[in-house]
Amino acid sequence: MPFYIIAIVVVVLDQLTKAAVRMHMEVGETLYCWGIEFTRYENSGMAGSLLQGYGRLFGIVAVLFVIGVTYYRKYGEMKGKLLDCAFGFLVGGAIGNGIDRLLFGQVTDFIVRSGGILNVADHAIEAGALLFVAFALVHWFKSGRAAKRSAP
Repeated sequence: MPFYIIAIVVVVLDQLTKAAVRMHMEVGETLYCWGIEFTRYENSGMAGSLLQGYGRLFGIVAVLFVIGVTYYRKYGEMKGKLLDCAFGFLVGGAIGNGIDRLLFGQVTDFIVRSGGILNVADHAIEAGALLFVAFALVHWFKSGRAAKRSAP
């Protein structure tokens, strides 16, 4: 259940914030709020503005990613709440950016960080990746302990 809740919350929050930015900010405009810099940027490429102009192609990649995660969740061997949460953030972020890519051919970014200009979906993908790494480490430690206990 956390998978669906997280994914839906991420998509809704992402799409609402992007719609607000598109309605109230011009491309290149900068605002400061609560010590955070917001600059509207339209990215037709991938992370780091690489491969500009392939927004719709990356939208299709997002759809394939969501299908892959859905399949893995159903048939994969590894299960657990931490993995479900990781996948929820990853899928929510992929859907959020995928919607923009398929509808507009580009993604609206607006949250300025030292690593560039991101959006809510990008942050969700980062959170999902961190949770996935945490899951993998926990799984690795548990399997290592189980192997030690069963060793002669």
